Amino acid sequence: MLEKVISVDLIEVVENGCVQVRTKTAILEDGKQISGTFHRHVVAPGDDYSKQDARVKAICAATHTAAVVAAYKAAQAAATP
Repeated sequence: MLEKVISVDLIEVVENGCVQVRTKTAILEDGKQISGTFHRHVVAPGDDYSKQDARVKAICAATHTAAVVAAYKAAQAAATP
């Protein structure tokens, strides 16, 4: 029997407050992985993270404070020509 399993397998918080998320998609045959791929995305301070994995939500809630969001937006504005 084939089974597709999607899981968040890596969550990182980088210096500017962005949360990097890696999602693994594994194809299993009789419980053994026969194929797998990864997808990465970033949740920046101030982004809506309401549809993220529960662990990602918890990390964003803890790290995306008002001060972090303000600093991130200021840095983005300063970097824009």
